[in-house]
Amino acid sequence: MEVQYIKGDATAPVGEGNKIIVHVCNDIGGWGRGFVMALSKRWEAPEKEYRAWAEKGENFSLGEVQFVQVEPTIWVANVIGQRDVKKDKSGEPPVRYPAIKNGLVKVGVFAKQMQASVHMPRIGCGLAGGTWDQIEPLINEALISKGVETVVYDFE
Repeated sequence: MEVQYIKGDATAPVGEGNKIIVHVCNDIGGWGRGFVMALSKRWEAPEKEYRAWAEKGENFSLGEVQFVQVEPTIWVANVIGQRDVKKDKSGEPPVRYPAIKNGLVKVGVFAKQMQASVHMPRIGCGLAGGTWDQIEPLINEALISKGVETVVYDFE
């Protein structure tokens, strides 16, 4: 099994059965740029639940995941894998690879429980400033090696 790459919209996942749409969020409660805008256009719940989670602060930290059911067979996984929204003082981008890995492990467990496939854009590589050559191995380790079907969408 390997990551499937297709052209399309990750907010409209293909295939049968249960599906989890994964994306990376920051750890300060900000929602308003990047892939989240496409999610918000389609469903209100992921943003609403994320903001409520951030406000409460309970388990709202790097590596944590919030699963929000948006349709009978579709969940959005809000993965906190980004520290703040801008580079730190040393110039390091917001992406936090260990946090993304921890989040993906949790997504994998949930996917197995729900017998779901996983769908995502190239997480961590947009506003977070990460590189795909560092993200893809995390996906292979946390999802593919556990037998979780995973589809990555490149928007046309």
